Amino acid sequence: MAVAVKALAALAQDSRLEIFRLLVGGGTDGMPAGQIASELQISPATLSFHLKELNAANLIQQRREGRSIIYTLNVETMRSLLGYL
Repeated sequence: MAVAVKALAALAQDSRLEIFRLLVGGGTDGMPAGQIASELQISPATLSFHLKELNAANLIQQRREGRSIIYTLNVETMRSLLGYL
């Protein structure tokens, strides 16, 4: 239950919910931070804060590809959250 509460609290903020929705559409390929910032018109500093919160709630994952950090949805957490709900 604590995991679900943390995830729902992270998604309760509008910008984080928009980021989450965008990453759902990004599929398993994910998206680099710059593309997320551009598509949602969020400053890099603000985006970094929101990505940190989503990562702390285990809703997203990140991987490095060259000089870019690619963000993807954590499907396991999403499934667990939906199962809980």
